Amino acid sequence: MTRLERNINLAAVVIPFLGFIAALVLLWNRAVGWTDLAILAGMYVVTAGGITIGYHRLLTHRSFATYKPVEYALAVLGSMAVQGPVADWVADHRRHHANADDDGDPHSPHVGHGTGLSGLWHAHIGWLLEDCGVADRRKFARELVEDRGMRWITEGFLGLVALSLLIPFGIGWAITGTLVGGLTALLWGGVVRIFFVHHVTWSINSICHFHGRRRFATDDRSTNVWWLAPASLGEAWHHNHHAFPRSAFHGLRWWEVDPSGWIIRGMRRLGLAWNVVQITPERQQEKLA
Repeated sequence: MTRLERNINLAAVVIPFLGFIAALVLLWNRAVGWTDLAILAGMYVVTAGGITIGYHRLLTHRSFATYKPVEYALAVLGSMAVQGPVADWVADHRRHHANADDDGDPHSPHVGHGTGLSGLWHAHIGWLLEDCGVADRRKFARELVEDRGMRWITEGFLGLVALSLLIPFGIGWAITGTLVGGLTALLWGGVVRIFFVHHVTWSINSICHFHGRRRFATDDRSTNVWWLAPASLGEAWHHNHHAFPRSAFHGLRWWEVDPSGWIIRGMRRLGLAWNVVQITPERQQEKLA
């Protein structure tokens, strides 16, 4: 990783944190309205879904198929979550699965950075300043590199980051008719939303390889963390995911909340998704620890 890349990643960590602190001050002074919170919620679901459904389940694991325009739309929404260009994200995640909790895993809390809090810190944030984006795109994400549309989306990442900030600003300004309304919407629906999406996603890398429950025989130390499942749109059933990486559904039991899986089911009913990978109860039974 170059110094420039490290500094960019550091800024992506620090700026949303500072925005979150500023938002807390405004919240304390009641300088926030329901419009701001609604824009925050809407932008959170759309961009986090771009990561969970687009970057992760579709583009990394190919757990379902869809039309090219839908693929591109999901890649754009994932880019707007500000977690890196699509080809880099997919390459890093495939590298993680190829070496889960072993040498070569870019963000394991158990390898190379001690144990306990130091390993947890590395898995959550530290890896972003060392190993993020360094996986070989041609080795781990060749089909994205060779896809002209995905190359454009990858190369246009910074423009899509700017768009993810302009959209809440524009909505806030349009609704309130004031510049202040646009700026508060930018803060909550832009910067604070990025902070929340970041730390929920990073918690899958850290907490869901550190603390939680397991029931399948896997070679890694992945866990399911039920209380993180709603905010992560179902990604916190992470042990289920490592047991069956190609499954479109991470919640494998009826009570395992998986909003991303629900959306994929909805897409299937609308004819927007097919070849949806679903794990039968028999296969799950065979893999029980």
